Amino acid sequence: MPTRCRWSESNDLMIAYHDREWGVPVHDDTQLFGKLILDGFQAGLSWAIILRKRDHFLAAFDGFDPERMARYTKRRVARLLKDPGIVRNRQKVEAAIASARAFLTLVDAGTSFDAFLWAFVGGTPKRNAWKTQRQIPAQSKESERMSAALVERGFRFVGPTICYAFMQAVGMVNDHLVSCFRHGEL
Repeated sequence: MPTRCRWSESNDLMIAYHDREWGVPVHDDTQLFGKLILDGFQAGLSWAIILRKRDHFLAAFDGFDPERMARYTKRRVARLLKDPGIVRNRQKVEAAIASARAFLTLVDAGTSFDAFLWAFVGGTPKRNAWKTQRQIPAQSKESERMSAALVERGFRFVGPTICYAFMQAVGMVNDHLVSCFRHGEL
């Protein structure tokens, strides 16, 4: 049995996420946008809750298609807030829509979301060498800069801690413990 980061061992869904997704570099604009939105919804909750609801989030938010989300009306927001398959938090739902509009503005200006985000780590994953979970920070200088730049452009629910969790998830930083089998693979 391989050695994993301990946070992932709570259930089979978390183990699969850890083993196949967490820390794998993502460069697709829509996937990056969706992951950022999910990390915003996770604020104050456990990732396991979001992971269990992820498929429903994808359906409820049109696959996190920013073009479609940017056109959501008050009626759509009301429908989302009644949907038990997602996190029904008005601020987070409205933030996701505002972020979709900000995404479109950024992309319409000629910048890919991928290039914009990955610039905060110089275009390549930052490889850390943590021995214990306690050593892993909740945020970094890079996540602070990313957060400020996103907020400046109209994104919401993108604080430095959310941005750091996002950076870990999409492989901008390798925060698998050195004892974890995925650390060396990534």
